[in-house]
Amino acid sequence: MTAEYSLRDDGGVRVLNRGFSAKEDRWKEAEGKAYFVRGSDEGYLKVSFFGPFYGSYIVFGLDHENYQYSLVCGPDNSYLWILARAPELDQEIKNRLLEKAGALGFDTSKLIFVNHY
Repeated sequence: MTAEYSLRDDGGVRVLNRGFSAKEDRWKEAEGKAYFVRGSDEGYLKVSFFGPFYGSYIVFGLDHENYQYSLVCGPDNSYLWILARAPELDQEIKNRLLEKAGALGFDTSKLIFVNHY
């Protein structure tokens, strides 16, 4: 699965998610749009893939040095993503991110780690 982000002309962010469906034996993609809730210097956005309905997209953990990974959640602790630029994330970094998320009340045992082919 991949997620590509790019700036939109209206100041928002274009979100393109792609993933391979083994069941359907084909690639699927969904395009959405996101807008900063308070300002572009804060990782708090609203994102929509379905018309006028928006959901929270909150970046609460970030590799400030190299921008190689981030922790992202929805409006509460029922949605959690670990995003990385590379298909594999160093185990020490992954453990640190899982520890941070767990300390904030996320059930990290429910995370699904995608096998990249």
